[in-house]
Amino acid sequence: MTSLADVRQCVDRDRLKATATGLVDIPSPTGHEQAAAEFMATELADAGLDVGLQEVEPGRANAVGRRRGGSDGPSLMFNGHLDTSYRGDEPWLTGPGFKPSSLIRDETILGLGIMNMKGAVACYVEAARALRDADVELAGDLVIAAVAGEIEKTQWRAWGEDYVGADYRGYGCGTRHLVTSGVLADACILGEPSEERLVLGHFGSMWVRISTQGPFFHTAFSHGRQHENSIVRMQDVVQGVLEWAPTWEERASYQGLPGVVNLGSMRGGFPWRVSRTPHRTDLFLDLRVPPTMPMLDAQREVAGLVAALRDRHPEHEIDWEVFVTAPGAEIASDHPIVRAAEVGHETAYGQAPEHDYVRWASDASTLSRYGVAAFNYGPISSALPGPEGESVPIDSLVRIATSYAVTAMEFCGVQT
Repeated sequence: MTSLADVRQCVDRDRLKATATGLVDIPSPTGHEQAAAEFMATELADAGLDVGLQEVEPGRANAVGRRRGGSDGPSLMFNGHLDTSYRGDEPWLTGPGFKPSSLIRDETILGLGIMNMKGAVACYVEAARALRDADVELAGDLVIAAVAGEIEKTQWRAWGEDYVGADYRGYGCGTRHLVTSGVLADACILGEPSEERLVLGHFGSMWVRISTQGPFFHTAFSHGRQHENSIVRMQDVVQGVLEWAPTWEERASYQGLPGVVNLGSMRGGFPWRVSRTPHRTDLFLDLRVPPTMPMLDAQREVAGLVAALRDRHPEHEIDWEVFVTAPGAEIASDHPIVRAAEVGHETAYGQAPEHDYVRWASDASTLSRYGVAAFNYGPISSALPGPEGESVPIDSLVRIATSYAVTAMEFCGVQT
């Protein structure tokens, strides 16, 4: 019978490194994941999985590989997104880790997406190859899904300018397509950069627009009427949001983490015609919502904030809407997949893993609502990369791939 040590020895460092760098070298910003999906389809087929490409929309695909189990054991999915946090041509992001071109330095891979989360996707492939090379026959199915459109972005049709199309369709659109197309499993591990911790719960997100109104007239007639300017009026709204934020932080606390309100964007007027006062100014907020709070309850909290602002400033004609809701996700610490991952981690690292809870979100949000028990567990990296950009140590990838392979054995069971 194959031992855990046998599987660990079958994880090939050079092969894993080649997969990871090859994937990084394919540009795949949100909306343009097709080439990366085709690369993954080839890699998954080489690893011995039955592979298919799901067209999410033209130019975008999910790559799905399945290795059928030998009996009726539980099924496990490894799920990871192919789209990157940035395009790679942003002029303010100059470090090598912000570019879709891999660089190996000091046994660390730098490159756009290696952290979030092409490194973990490569680990899925290597785990499947190690199981194959060790002649392991799982009792349950193993599914590997490399999906489009997970990055936190959304379409927004603004006045005078539209942010619509595939480039803005993120926030789990690939995984939603995956599960509605019938690709499910008993449990799922998402290799988001978790610092090698088991992230058993994460916040969700609600995006809100709050607007102020004002008269539209020429600069020549604005003297003495600055108080009517919608940008000036927005100052009262910003102050009100900042005063309300501590209430939200307490109301939305989870696992010792306070909730967060981020003032993410503001728009007012027309930069090509500043000779006119802005008729409307928009403030955009990101509220981090704990998985224990229904989204409708979060919306009611915002409605209360807006009602108070309207009472204080009726002349501002305050308007608002919620335009993104992405619930959080959590899993019990004694769930079988968590226990299996603990065994996998101990095999790879020689010690038990830490558990964690975070404010960032993942596709566990979608999966858990389809009955797929899901949590995040991935390699070492930095959640806020410095000027160098994204990077992941190769040693961390090797250990995580080893842990994934052993986790699959523990959770799916092994045919004897």
